Amino acid sequence: MRIFALFAAAGLFVFLLYLYLFVPFGQVVTAVERANLLVLGLAFGVVFAGVVFNSLAWARLLGLLSVRVSFLKVFLFVWVASFVDILIPAESMSGDVSKVYLMSRESGESDGKIVASVVSQRILGMVVTIVTLVLSAVYFVVVYHASLFVEGVMVFAAVGSVVLLGLLLYFSATRSATERLGDWVVRVLVWVSRGRWRFERLKAFLVRLLDSFHEGIFSLSKSPRGLVLPLLFTVLAWLSDVFVAVLVFVSLGSFGVSISLSAIVIVYSISIAIEDVPVGVPWEFGTLEVVMTSLFVLLGSSGTIGVFAVAAFLIRVFTVWVKLLVGGLAVQFLGVKGLFSGRS
Repeated sequence: MRIFALFAAAGLFVFLLYLYLFVPFGQVVTAVERANLLVLGLAFGVVFAGVVFNSLAWARLLGLLSVRVSFLKVFLFVWVASFVDILIPAESMSGDVSKVYLMSRESGESDGKIVASVVSQRILGMVVTIVTLVLSAVYFVVVYHASLFVEGVMVFAAVGSVVLLGLLLYFSATRSATERLGDWVVRVLVWVSRGRWRFERLKAFLVRLLDSFHEGIFSLSKSPRGLVLPLLFTVLAWLSDVFVAVLVFVSLGSFGVSISLSAIVIVYSISIAIEDVPVGVPWEFGTLEVVMTSLFVLLGSSGTIGVFAVAAFLIRVFTVWVKLLVGGLAVQFLGVKGLFSGRS
């Protein structure tokens, strides 16, 4: 928790420094004063709707793999994963690992099946993000004649997402590739331990994990119609997150005036693309708020940077701090139920 507090404090300092250097204080005060609390309350409810849709997508994928577990547990595990995402850097991995751990303990099914469901959900999410980013970027460039710098940022985000998606698909579809990756991990661990540990049990575990993982991926690929509902729920979850950003701008009286829907979609998609990069950077605190504010300025009206700064901060309150709070409560609830001391 000390590291988390340090990251949060450092991120807040970065954001406040950005406000001090580049954002007129009067604009910030005006934006805060005219914020519509009723609309912001609606945004709070939409955050929960997004988590529900994410949970429905994962629950459906688990059902396709014959993993039987209550929707309530799936819903709670998604909140816990969000909590872990925020606390631990390289969030594109940490939350997924927590979902695999919790669900395998709860269901008693093989870890490989759970991994297959989690990886499949991430693939669907990345597909939705890439498609919407490309479509909205093309529309924005054609209609608003964006600068070369803005176009470069959008292309970079799209290409980075496509590369990550390609790697996920490659390792999911190619058994030999995942075997080589597993062998490499074991060799690195042996080298780090200077040969004192051979990790024979880990090797055996990885073999079993890969067997069930690829079996699960193959099972899902054989029934593409079964993926329609998870894809639909993923789209609805994405729309919910975008709607949160739209409601924030509506509450500030700026939606359609200083910022367009396509610009909001582009900024949201780029922020997701940045967060999906597992580089161990604590994007959750301060840094991403600065990136989002700068992108809003580039894609919107530069004369309302104060509104964009407040909007970026409020969006992050809903997408980070609300999830941190509710996720923490979910951790406490599951702890009370004895989840981490044994199956409930």
